[in-house]
Amino acid sequence: MTWDITGMSAVANVGATPSKIFAALCAGRESRRPLMAFDPDKYRAAYAYEIDDLPEGGGDLPRRATRWLTTVVRQAAADAGLGEDLAQVPVLVGTTMREQRSLELWWRDGADVVLEDLHFGTALAAAFGACTTYTFANACSASLYALGLATDMIEGGLADTVVVAGTDAATEGGFGTLDRVQNDLPDALRPFDVTHKGMLMGEGAAAVVVQRAGTGSGPVHARVRGVSMGCDAHHATAPDPDGITRAVLDAHRRAGVRASDIDLVMLHGSGTPRNDTTEASVLRQIFQGAGAGPRMTAIKAMTGHTLGGSGLLSLVMAVLAMKNETVPPILGLTDPIPEAAGLGLVQGSPTADDLSLAQIDAFGFGGINAVAIVEAAR
Repeated sequence: MTWDITGMSAVANVGATPSKIFAALCAGRESRRPLMAFDPDKYRAAYAYEIDDLPEGGGDLPRRATRWLTTVVRQAAADAGLGEDLAQVPVLVGTTMREQRSLELWWRDGADVVLEDLHFGTALAAAFGACTTYTFANACSASLYALGLATDMIEGGLADTVVVAGTDAATEGGFGTLDRVQNDLPDALRPFDVTHKGMLMGEGAAAVVVQRAGTGSGPVHARVRGVSMGCDAHHATAPDPDGITRAVLDAHRRAGVRASDIDLVMLHGSGTPRNDTTEASVLRQIFQGAGAGPRMTAIKAMTGHTLGGSGLLSLVMAVLAMKNETVPPILGLTDPIPEAAGLGLVQGSPTADDLSLAQIDAFGFGGINAVAIVEAAR
């Protein structure tokens, strides 16, 4: 059983379209910048992966997450040939912070924010006439949760077409919390490298249009084969190897594939020592005996951690990797952690390969895990 992806869009710190983001990932340019939205003197960390659309002279604007959301939904819908009337199309949004940044600006600076503007559904209704909108705040797995629920809606006969999106802007509350709870001071997000010290926030949004197989009017970018969703509730922040193992194996089961079938893994790769060692150890066990094993990359090394939308952003990049038969490298990875020994981590420069099946990992705080399997459309 598969579901067609007929429209895609994304915006991140390194590009305003999927193709520009993918090109930047392949180029491997350093993309972190000195913190712009907040007063850097308050924090140990001085860098973030922010989108450069802030006012000159510093400061921040409300409703940026909403603005990016409507942009990527509009572009994905156009890509799928849907137009801007989504009155009959459910729109599912995954996020971590929603519009928390707008509330911070209202509280601190008296920014003009009304209650209705804190709900993504308000903007989606105004821009597209969307009548059925849902927001899922499932931590860093939120947008892949939304994808899984979209496939359930289609199979349950509730819709033939669903728009799935994810969006998050950096918030001072979130940035400050990470700044205080991380043991070391990261100056860059370096997944799976022995120098990794922790996570830094990124910003962005992504959207895809998912349709019942064969019902779309245009080209198919890729096909969703299966999505696993679960919460192991093992710990508030520490990932659980057993929970992640169950998530990956359940995704393989739902997709009807084996570990040896996977050509590409888009790693969660948050750059925290605990996540990197756990994810690497689990994947070594799962792909043990699977031949040469899949290529693996982690885009947060260039985009930062884009929170609720990160899973869907990785998925869009996986689709482009399969189309271009090219895997971007993990920026800054020169000395992999011992737990990653034997994994096909792409280092230094892009790697050309024939890619037909991709696995996308998203593991959130609280053990909220989601894994998607996507197949190239050929």
